[in-house]
Amino acid sequence: MPSIFTKIIQGEIPCYKIYEDDKTFAFLDIHPESKGHVLVIPKNEVDKIYELSDEDYQALMATVKKLSQHMEKVLGQRTLWKVVGTDVPHAHVHLMPLDESWQYGHTLEFTPEEFEQIRAQLEYHE
Repeated sequence: MPSIFTKIIQGEIPCYKIYEDDKTFAFLDIHPESKGHVLVIPKNEVDKIYELSDEDYQALMATVKKLSQHMEKVLGQRTLWKVVGTDVPHAHVHLMPLDESWQYGHTLEFTPEEFEQIRAQLEYHE
């Protein structure tokens, strides 16, 4: 059965997408720990990051790096990387701007309009 992330990639579940290429996909976390909390995932559904092929791992980390630099430039804040690997059985990396709203394990709530504003601010184009 496809993971929720695969369903998001396939367009079956809506998301606030900020980036996509042929190997990776990035979107806002709907239970963010900080304003601008992004999830970066490989399009290939693999449970654990260390189970990715070398090519998919390198593509994932290249996107994580690129988006982190972009987020830091746009937001003016350091970006925290977090890999948990227990909440969804699909490899992913959390990118979280470290601002005054961030508290480990604490989630924020935003309206759809606020999510859309954040998405528009963070959207990445090459």
